[in-house]
Amino acid sequence: MTDETNAHGAFPPTSSVRRWLVTTNHKDVGILYTITALFFLIFGGVLALLMRLQLWTPGTGILSATSYNQAVSTHGLIMIFWFLSPFAFGFANYVVPLQLGAKDLAFPRLNALSYWLYLFSGILLGISFFQGGSLAGGWTMYAPLNLPVYTPNVGASTAVLALMLFVASVTVSSVNFLTTMHRMRAEGMTLWRMPLFSWTILLTVWMMLFAFAALLAALLILASDRLLGTTYFTATAGGSILWAHLFWFFGHPEVYIVFFPAVGVMAETFQTFTGRRLVGRKWFILAMILVAVQSFAVWMHHMFLTSINLQIKTLFMATTIGISLPFDLMVFALIYTMIKGRVRFVTPFLFSFGALLLFILGGITGVFLGAVVLDYEFRGTYWVVAHFHYVMVGGVTALVGGLYYWFPKMSGKQYDEFLGKVHFAMYFVGFNLLYFPMFLAWETPRRDFVYDPAFIPWHQLATVGAFLLGASFLVMFYNLSKSLVVGEPAPDNPWSYSTTTEWAIPSPPPLENFPGVPSFVDGRLRFDRGERGALEGGVADGATDGGMVAYETQQPQPAHAEHEVDHASIWPFVVGLGAFFTFLGMSGFEQGQLTGGMASLVALGVGISLGGFALVSMARERFRGPEGPFGESWPFAGVENMKLGMWIFLASDVVLFGAFIGSYAFIRVASGWVQWEPVPHDPIPGLINTYLLLTSSFSVVLALVAAERNSKRGLIAGLVVTFVLGIAFLVNKGLEWRELFHEGLTISSGMRTSTFYLTTGLHAAHVIVGLFIVLYLIVRAWNGAYLDDERPVEYFGLYWHFVDIVWLFLFPLFYIL
Repeated sequence: MTDETNAHGAFPPTSSVRRWLVTTNHKDVGILYTITALFFLIFGGVLALLMRLQLWTPGTGILSATSYNQAVSTHGLIMIFWFLSPFAFGFANYVVPLQLGAKDLAFPRLNALSYWLYLFSGILLGISFFQGGSLAGGWTMYAPLNLPVYTPNVGASTAVLALMLFVASVTVSSVNFLTTMHRMRAEGMTLWRMPLFSWTILLTVWMMLFAFAALLAALLILASDRLLGTTYFTATAGGSILWAHLFWFFGHPEVYIVFFPAVGVMAETFQTFTGRRLVGRKWFILAMILVAVQSFAVWMHHMFLTSINLQIKTLFMATTIGISLPFDLMVFALIYTMIKGRVRFVTPFLFSFGALLLFILGGITGVFLGAVVLDYEFRGTYWVVAHFHYVMVGGVTALVGGLYYWFPKMSGKQYDEFLGKVHFAMYFVGFNLLYFPMFLAWETPRRDFVYDPAFIPWHQLATVGAFLLGASFLVMFYNLSKSLVVGEPAPDNPWSYSTTTEWAIPSPPPLENFPGVPSFVDGRLRFDRGERGALEGGVADGATDGGMVAYETQQPQPAHAEHEVDHASIWPFVVGLGAFFTFLGMSGFEQGQLTGGMASLVALGVGISLGGFALVSMARERFRGPEGPFGESWPFAGVENMKLGMWIFLASDVVLFGAFIGSYAFIRVASGWVQWEPVPHDPIPGLINTYLLLTSSFSVVLALVAAERNSKRGLIAGLVVTFVLGIAFLVNKGLEWRELFHEGLTISSGMRTSTFYLTTGLHAAHVIVGLFIVLYLIVRAWNGAYLDDERPVEYFGLYWHFVDIVWLFLFPLFYIL
């Protein structure tokens, strides 16, 4: 990346450590994601090799039983959460704004924050190994194995908290990408014209927004069971099944969240290295949309061995088979594109083609698991392990191809093609030596290193394959590292038929991405260097959807003065550091007791203080992000970026509260709806709180109206009334809880109290967050803010009204029904 000047002064060069601590530029963040994800690949890969050594012969080996369980559990967690998706989103951060013709993502500081939360969540997971041992209950964390009675180590709680921090990173990133992709496309870049990689990221992020909200609900409940002493997953009536529902409602969309970016890489590379536009492109997109929607309707096929009745199992067997049909269309589109084009077998295409072969085999073997009767036989065996890895690591294969494909653009250097092909040969052979024997030794039990001696040859062959697979990555690291230092300079477009926008600008791209305002009105990329609407300057070798265009050049015109974007802020890093210490301190609690001593309290205090200070400083910082008007914003042309971002965040919050309310209903039905008595015997405190919140919503509206009329006094009065009513809500709630405690109804008394305290407590936490925001607004309004721009008050109002609406559901559910 070129070293340029930031709007507020010198932007540190790439050789400076400070550059990587303060950068908010999407390309820098993409590089950080990619490198960090590769580190976690090494971490998870070492754990996998330890497991394979343990399985060389059945019985005792180099690991104890507990250590083996920890290796299995954390290997799965690292690869699924800390490697696969972040690796894909390293490319997404770097490439998607370029493909859309955007200067950056909508919220650059949130983009940096998402990375730091991701990094610190991974560090927190690593620390868990030094707290008596990490999680050892499997990566799916099935209840009751995820509870302290079976996994009592502090490190197991830390692993759960690390996952929560990771989900926070995902949520921040999802809001950012969705706002960018729906609001900031260049002129002429309609949704249908978007490159296929950008399409896969768009659908992936929509799935992430809802799926990870369900996972967050499950993790909040699990953390509460471990740290506070609630009894959700210890309940004999439905506790274990509840975890399975919450986890797999997230878990099956996660398969497509991981695989869709790989499909995008395959589509881009197939077009580039066959010289042929993807056959059936619109049907390909429609098939992906259908899969994304259907992905939330198949989760119960992971639960065929539970007590769910046969009719529901049959229904989910049908939806499981149904979701394979759109994938068939995508596979045939890729194959037919290859047949119709002229293939060049360079490294990126080899990995993409290999990924297609692996995915086909993974899909075929998955059909067996979609049938109820066959699932009874295969579930819990190495058939599932082999199938799962053929699908998931098949996705990794395509993403490795993406790394080779975009390496010249990201680094400005060419990789060694011969070493790339050596890497592919070792990788493909090693992968199949590792995983195909598992189909032949399928009767081996999962998560166990004791197996029938008849399967020893197959497991030893798999272990050899594992080390060959691992060695192939050493070739990759050597190739890319050497190329960074002494590689040949990469041209703007090193591939003959690549026509998406990123290949029309220098390698690596300049800080501001483009020499002017991009436009795709006529189907090819042009830059507006004059007044808005006057297309001057060059016609670049870039198209919107992979179509081929001619290449022309003209003399560049002087750039017109336009809005500059800032690229540096230290506060996302500090917020991430504060979150790290906060969650580390929380790990010192168990069943409502402080077991971590003074060190945990100090970490908690430091984290909250540091994070709070950094958030306020980030809010006060004068940072200029991308501003409109933008080219294509359908269907949100009339909505500002911040408002759309708030809507998207609240959509994920709907799923979060929906999961909590659904959990309450599920447990109550399992326990007997009629026999269930509401915990608060008196509904009057809840009714008072309802009136308080409804009145506070009205006062927010009055504050907004006052701001629009330039009434400072009315604005401050409305915000102060809102703050006072919110405090009154919390005081009334606290008095109600104290009275219940005196009656012996504590958070750990049973399922009735656990569901009441945790669900209403989550709502109260939202109220507290809102009060901190309104307090900040009051201080700023006192100094004259918001009279000329009332939008921050409006955005806060959206959040506050949502919190009030949630209470309108909770009040009858917990106090009346």
